Amino acid sequence: MRPFIRMLTPVLFLLMALTLSGCTESMIVLDPKGPIGESQKDLIYISTILCAVVIVPVLILTAFIVWRYRDKKGSKAAYQPNWEHSTKLEVTWWSIPIVIILALAIVTVKYTYELEPSKALASDKKPITIQVTSMDWKWLFTYPEEGIATVNYIKFPEDTPIRFQLTSDTAMNSFWIPQLGGQLYSMSGMAMTLHLQADEPGSYYGSGANFNGKDFAKMTFTADATSDEDYLAWVAEVKQTSPALTNEGYDQLTEPGPSDVQQFSSFPEGLFERIVRQYINGEGGPHANHGSHSSNAENGESTDSEATEHDMDHEAMNDEAANAGSSNSGEHSSHAGH
Repeated sequence: MRPFIRMLTPVLFLLMALTLSGCTESMIVLDPKGPIGESQKDLIYISTILCAVVIVPVLILTAFIVWRYRDKKGSKAAYQPNWEHSTKLEVTWWSIPIVIILALAIVTVKYTYELEPSKALASDKKPITIQVTSMDWKWLFTYPEEGIATVNYIKFPEDTPIRFQLTSDTAMNSFWIPQLGGQLYSMSGMAMTLHLQADEPGSYYGSGANFNGKDFAKMTFTADATSDEDYLAWVAEVKQTSPALTNEGYDQLTEPGPSDVQQFSSFPEGLFERIVRQYINGEGGPHANHGSHSSNAENGESTDSEATEHDMDHEAMNDEAANAGSSNSGEHSSHAGH
């Protein structure tokens, strides 16, 4: 019975591997649609192959040794009680892993530098900034350049770099669009930067990748990549047909609970900056009585002076994030999954 079980075990593992291989279509991480996601997929494949070079032979040899040198009647194997060293074997089982580890280290360092989340993507197009605030249990997105805001939904042009600025109003979470790139934490009191890009139009799944309460599973959102024309038309439609997000409206969003998709034609000026600084040196939080996002005209476009002020605030927050530590660069396991 025991020999039968020993022979059946590898067969079961093989069947399991073949069965799970049918799940590839649902593994959207391996179906990237942007340059960051593509590089991360390459890193996953390279790391897997390098590890398999060691693991697969070891598993095969383990099974062979167990079977070949098992205790059995009539065994004629030579008895060598004083054998204790073999230079060839020592060189083999030390040199191969060392070479693999060095190769894996070089690849990891190379991709870690290339996939640094705050590193801007090379492109002829100007990046679009989207400010991301994680809440219980929803995502608030503000567009400082367009003057609009959304909940659990974002839209941006294809083939255009997107500069995400991440923070949290409450507990730490992790922002993730699997087909575009790895996850990055959103933390209260910090403004993290993540650059992503979609190379083709599509509707991409986004979620919070961190357990943060009973409704964490509902912290999902849709990221639509469209043409430039469709994106501009959508922005104009939101400005014309959606209500404004007021401070009172933001207070309602901070109440714990999931939310449907919402769109707003404007939002309180400096909202993201106040969310970031609400726990710093006792500064007034986003719930303080501040004016709403002013505009140049009825369509809610910001004035040049306000845009400049936003840019200055953004740069200041980047300095704060850089001084806060190296957590931003360590996340890309997944830009490295980062």
